[in-house]
Amino acid sequence: MEIIDYVKLAKQAIEEKKGESCVILDISDLSPIADYFVIASCNNENQMKAVVDEVEDKLAQAGAGSLKVEGSEGSSWILMDYGDYMIHLFDKDAREFYNLDRVWQDAKVVN
Repeated sequence: MEIIDYVKLAKQAIEEKKGESCVILDISDLSPIADYFVIASCNNENQMKAVVDEVEDKLAQAGAGSLKVEGSEGSSWILMDYGDYMIHLFDKDAREFYNLDRVWQDAKVVN
């Protein structure tokens, strides 16, 4: 699988657990830290945990590389780092506050 295939699989997993406003940003031309960001919102702590679990399961089944997770239960922002791509899960207030969509507004949105 190509990196973009893993990224799209992560987005699909997020949407299956009703994550909201999910967007894929191609940041490869803007930063050396990753090629893609996936950004999504969750309504509550239980949903965020369900989304994390679903993403981990789907990507592991697909053979994705190692994972590092920053944030824990009760966090308003969880970062799932797969090296070439990162998944940012926010509660709605944190997403609005940190506004990564605006910070990375020069990135290409992947459909």
